[in-house]
Amino acid sequence: MRRFLKSRYTIIAAGIIFGVLAALMTNWGNPANMGICVACFIRDIAGAIGIHRAGVVQYLRPEIIGFFLGAFITAFSFREWRASGGSSPIIRFVLGAFVMIGALVFLGCPVRMLLRIAGGDLNGIVALAGMVAGIAVGVIFLKKGFSLGRSVKVHPVAGWILPFIMIGLLIIAIVKPGFLFESESGPGSMSVPLIVALVVGLAVGFLAQRTRMCFVGGWRDLFLVKDFYLFSGVISFLIAALVTNYIAGNFGAEGIYHWGFANQPVSHTNHLWNFFGMSLLGLAATLLGGCPLRNLILSGEGNTDAAITVLGYFAGAAIAHNFLLASSPAGPGTFSPAAVIIGLVFCLAIGFLMREKVA
Repeated sequence: MRRFLKSRYTIIAAGIIFGVLAALMTNWGNPANMGICVACFIRDIAGAIGIHRAGVVQYLRPEIIGFFLGAFITAFSFREWRASGGSSPIIRFVLGAFVMIGALVFLGCPVRMLLRIAGGDLNGIVALAGMVAGIAVGVIFLKKGFSLGRSVKVHPVAGWILPFIMIGLLIIAIVKPGFLFESESGPGSMSVPLIVALVVGLAVGFLAQRTRMCFVGGWRDLFLVKDFYLFSGVISFLIAALVTNYIAGNFGAEGIYHWGFANQPVSHTNHLWNFFGMSLLGLAATLLGGCPLRNLILSGEGNTDAAITVLGYFAGAAIAHNFLLASSPAGPGTFSPAAVIIGLVFCLAIGFLMREKVA
């Protein structure tokens, strides 16, 4: 059974299911070309709990909670939950923050990048080229012996911290206490019903945990060891989302999508910083060992290094919106270029300095 659940056919099926659901989430109420975006949704949660005050992107997205709890429940069910950690946590935290900053300069994580392409937004192709370039540089460091160190077994209590936080967030999303911020306009005001978001999140969390799905790892493995396993899931996701958008009538005169660069939903056309924003994400995520979705799933398996990375995502979202680093449909933020350059320099320094062998 376990061998079947990790076969090539299974990850293709998982990619198809994920792609269909991600595309349909827009039809069910989420923002256009943002049916699912791990970075955007973490950013929205950060706004909902008040660690940034960008009024149009504040909503406690149940999808993120569902991804985590789906992986958590699945890992327990298959006896794969293990508390581990201790692999350069402070570096992982900062890298996680830069992953988020790179994503918010482009306006999307690798999942949303593919959804934007599947929705006709050709700016996503520029971003894809940038992400692949960043991953390629990361692979060079991996070949030279880069490592953040080994994780070791830690006390189970450490592995339970993030699950309790996620359960707490779920309770807050249901109760909606007065301190919670919610957008009245913009992407943060658009959402599917809570139960739909949670069920989809749980399903994707299950699939991603069983298949090790990763939207950065697929390219990394392709370049590093010529392994197409994870890449199969990436391609099947893109194709499924594209086909679903056509079947659902999202293209055409009556649809919400069109092919081109201009006038795309929650998007800008600054090709330079779309490219380098996702280059930063691709490089940082490769050094971290996975995309935002993958680290969220790993944290659900008890990996406290991944949990620290997820907390870095929240910090990066707050920094990006509090210090004018995040882009908007008008273009990159005031300090986006400086933030991306600093992030790239940091990643290159970490990649060069943290090599276990000198080639």
